[in-house]
Amino acid sequence: MLKQDFNTHDGAAGKNAARTQKQSAPRKTSSRSKKAPKPDDITKAIESLTENRPRSFANTPMNSRNAALFADLAQAERRQEKAPSHRSRRSNSPLSSAPRQEHPSEHRKQENARSEHYHRGQGGGHSRKPSVKIIPLGGLGEIGKNLTAYECGNDILVVDCGLAFPDADMLGVDLVIPDFTYLLENKQKIRGVVITHGHEDHIGAIPYLLKHINPPIYGTKLSIGLIEGKLKEHGLLGGANLNVIRPRQTVKMGCMAVEFIRVNHSIPDCVAMGIHTPAGVIIQTGDFKVDYSPIEGETIDLARLAELGNRGVLALLSDSTNAERPGYTMSESKIGQSFDTLFNKAGGKRIIIATFASNIHRIQQIINSAVKYGRRVAVSGRSMVNVVAKATELGYLKIPQGTMVELDSINRYPNEQMVLITTGSQGEPLSALARMASEDHRKINVTENDFIIISATPIPGNEKHVTAVINSLLKLGAEVITEGIYEVHVSGHACQEEQKLMMKLTQPKFFLPVHGEYKHLMAHRQSALSIGIPEENIHISQNGEVIELTPDSMKVVGTVTAGAVFVDGLGVGDVGSIVLRDRQRLAEDGLIVVVATINSKTGQLAAGPDIVSRGFVYVRESEELMERARKVVRQALLDCLSGKTRDWSSMKLSVRDSLSGFLYRQTQRSPMILPVLMEI
Repeated sequence: MLKQDFNTHDGAAGKNAARTQKQSAPRKTSSRSKKAPKPDDITKAIESLTENRPRSFANTPMNSRNAALFADLAQAERRQEKAPSHRSRRSNSPLSSAPRQEHPSEHRKQENARSEHYHRGQGGGHSRKPSVKIIPLGGLGEIGKNLTAYECGNDILVVDCGLAFPDADMLGVDLVIPDFTYLLENKQKIRGVVITHGHEDHIGAIPYLLKHINPPIYGTKLSIGLIEGKLKEHGLLGGANLNVIRPRQTVKMGCMAVEFIRVNHSIPDCVAMGIHTPAGVIIQTGDFKVDYSPIEGETIDLARLAELGNRGVLALLSDSTNAERPGYTMSESKIGQSFDTLFNKAGGKRIIIATFASNIHRIQQIINSAVKYGRRVAVSGRSMVNVVAKATELGYLKIPQGTMVELDSINRYPNEQMVLITTGSQGEPLSALARMASEDHRKINVTENDFIIISATPIPGNEKHVTAVINSLLKLGAEVITEGIYEVHVSGHACQEEQKLMMKLTQPKFFLPVHGEYKHLMAHRQSALSIGIPEENIHISQNGEVIELTPDSMKVVGTVTAGAVFVDGLGVGDVGSIVLRDRQRLAEDGLIVVVATINSKTGQLAAGPDIVSRGFVYVRESEELMERARKVVRQALLDCLSGKTRDWSSMKLSVRDSLSGFLYRQTQRSPMILPVLMEI
C-alpha cells in the first residue's frame, strides 16, 4: 500500500491565514528522458492489479470503511498540531511535515471520536446513516458554467465556478454565469471554493461570486495566478482569500475534507477532487485525460485513484465531454511533431497560429518550433497576451531570451523570421484572427505570404463562424491549415477507454456523469453499464437537483434555484428572457416608431402621425406602404378620440393592434411597434 503524505489546512470561511511548513519541492520528471509505455500496456497492467487487489473493505460495513478513510485525515491533523507553525500570507500554500508513527490504540480512539463527531454533525443520533448532498448548479446538459456544491450538515464546499459563452440567439450577451441564489441564501455555510483548473468554464464566474460573498479559494499555482488576473480587472484582488495548494494535499472544510489529485488536461496544474465525507469518499475528476507523456509536469496520479478505489469510493463524478469518442485521446506531445513538419513546409512565409489562449502546452510547443527554425514570436489578442505573461511569470512557459517581440515591431522582421500566436480559433467575431480575416486589424494585414494554422477543433455551434473566417483568409491569398489536413490539435478530454479506466480504478458504488450535453452524459452512462456498474446506481442529473447520498442509497430529494444569469456590459442579471425575446424580434423583423401629438383642449390631432422605420423596410423604396400605414394609424387615433377615449394605454394598444395587423397582411412580417403619443 502506498504511503500517504497529506497536508491539512483549516478551510473555514473568514480565516485569512494558514499554518505553513517547508516541504521539499517535488522531483521533476522529463517525458523525453525515457521511452513512454504504450497506453494499452499500462491499462492492462493496472486492470490486472485492480482485479487481484484485496477486497477487505468491500466486504465490511460502510461505517468501518469510513473509519479507515478518515484515519488518514486524523493522522495528518495530529501531525499539524505537533508541528511548529507561523503565520503566512493568505496566498501561500499550507504545507506540513512527513507523517509520524502512531500507537494503534491512540489511532483507533481518535478515529472513533471523529466518527462520532461527524454523525452528530448530521443533526441526528448514532442510528441515522451519514449523508451528503450533491447539488449541481451548472455544467449539466451544457458545455461550460461548471459549478457543483457539496452539502453536509451545516457545511458547504463548492467545486469550480465557471462561465459559458453565449449562444447565437443570446443577442448582445457577453457572458453567461450560474445562478448563485442557493449559495447566497446559504452563504454562512460555505467553507470554501476549490478549483480543478484554470479554464474559463471553471474559474470565469469567480469575480461575480466574490462581489456577493468572500469565501476562501483553493487552487494550484497556475489556477490561482489566472484568478488573480481576473480579480484585479474587477478590483477585487485586495480582499480575496486565495490559497495555493499542491497535488496530494488535503484541505479540511467543516465535516468534509478535499484531497487534490493530479490529472492531465490541456492546461497545466489540473487536479481532481477526492472529497472525504462522513458518508464516504466522492471523486470529482474535473476535466481530465490520461497522457503518459505530457509536455510539462507529471502524469495523472493513477496510483492514488486506485488506492482510493481499493478502500472504497462512494460516488464518481466524471468528465463526459468525449464520451461519444471511442479509444484513447492522443498525447499533446504529438502536436510538436506536426508543428515541426509545418514550420518546414512554410518556407519563407510568415506563420500565424490560432489556438486557445489557455493551452499553455500548445504555446510552449509553438515556441519550441520557432526557436528551432530561427523565428521570432509575437502574440495577438488580449487573452493571449495576459495568459502568456502570467504563465511566463510563474514559470510554466520557458521562452529563450530574445525570442519574443512586440506586436508593433513585427514588420521589422522578414516573413521567414516571424511566428504570430493569436486568438480566434473558434471564429469569435471580435477575436484577433477574425479581424485579420475581415481586414480590420490595425497592425496585421494578411497576404499570400502568410501560412495560417488553426490549431483547434470548432466547439459545437461554432462551425459556421470558423468556416467563415477560413473562407475570408483564403480569399486574401493565405494558405490555411486545419485539423482535417494535419494533426494540429488534440483534445484535452478523456475518450471512452480512459473514462472506463477511471471507473475501473475507482470502483465507485454510484456513478454520476457530469460536464457535457445530455447526449454526452447518456454516452458516458452506456460506458458505465458496459463495465458492470448497475443501472440503478447510475444517475443522469440536471442543474438544480439535490442528490442525497448515504452509504447505501442515492436519491433525488428536491430541487433548488439554478439557471443562467446573463452578463451584458456592466449589467449582471438585468437581461432576462423578455429582453432577449425583444432583441430577437428586433433582429428578425425590425422596429416601427409611431409619433403623434394631441391637443389637450380640443381633443384633436395636432400633428402626425409620423412613422419611423428601423430594420423593417427601406422607407425611400416603400413610400406607398408607409403612407398607407399612416392612414391606418390616423384612423385608429380618430376612432379613439371620437369615442372619448383619452386613456393613453388604450390608445397605444389600439394603434399597435391596427398597424400590426395591416403590416402583417402586406408583408407577412411582425415588426416591434412603439407608439409615442404627446399632449400639448
